[in-house]
Amino acid sequence: MNFFKRFAQNRGALVGLVILGLVVLLALLAPFLYPDSPWRMVQRPFLAPGEVSGFWLGTDVMGRDVAAGLAHGAWVSLLIGLISTVVALAIGVPLGALAGYFGGKIDDALMRFTEFFQTIPNFALAIVLVAIMEPSTFSIVLAIAIVSWPPVARLVRGEFLSIKHREYVEAARLVGQTHRDIIIKQILPNTLSPVIVLASLMVATAILLESSLSFLGLGDPDTMSWGYMIGAARTVMRQAWWLSVIPGVAILLTVLALNLVGEGLDDALNPQLARAR
Repeated sequence: MNFFKRFAQNRGALVGLVILGLVVLLALLAPFLYPDSPWRMVQRPFLAPGEVSGFWLGTDVMGRDVAAGLAHGAWVSLLIGLISTVVALAIGVPLGALAGYFGGKIDDALMRFTEFFQTIPNFALAIVLVAIMEPSTFSIVLAIAIVSWPPVARLVRGEFLSIKHREYVEAARLVGQTHRDIIIKQILPNTLSPVIVLASLMVATAILLESSLSFLGLGDPDTMSWGYMIGAARTVMRQAWWLSVIPGVAILLTVLALNLVGEGLDDALNPQLARAR
């Protein structure tokens, strides 16, 4: 209960939660609001928003409904953001836990492995990986996960280093608990707060990465996304500004909402830091 009270005290977090809820609702209702394919040409090209009844966001360069693309793109962006974050956590948390708990040569080896990925710019590595595997939803999720897990590993390692010598961990060792039980049952639950906050920010970063890849033509050719909508309209910005602005605003609001929610989670899960700020 205290968690929810602390979260509700952050007005920015509540605003972000409302915006995020609307985006999720739009993504869930997309198949019902727009049952036809978002690639289907439904009217003449370059209809301005509200110019023709039934097309309240207008049409794009091919006569496709912008609102339909926006709704279906919300589902794609959220799905890729969530799945890639889960995969990144599945890689980073175990590696960070092992490095922080055992230390020594295991720590050195795992951290050198982590640093190898951090020496390459995330976006450049994602482009190379998607280009090698051919653009698809699977390759985009995998590429984003691969470039996203190193910060998770470093965070979890730091938390394990600060917790593993505490009294309750030493007591667990004395009663004969295995390393596996100590890691999973004693230490890992106490590292979840910062990981949850980081995960919310990772989803936002993943959405930006997916949009950037789609903008460059490296998105799934069979899937409508916000990044693709911006990229397809970049040559007609003067003639039809709304084709780039509308999906751009959708990306901006979604990423902003996730960051606000992440800040609220940080305040709620770490009240001492919130009071210090």
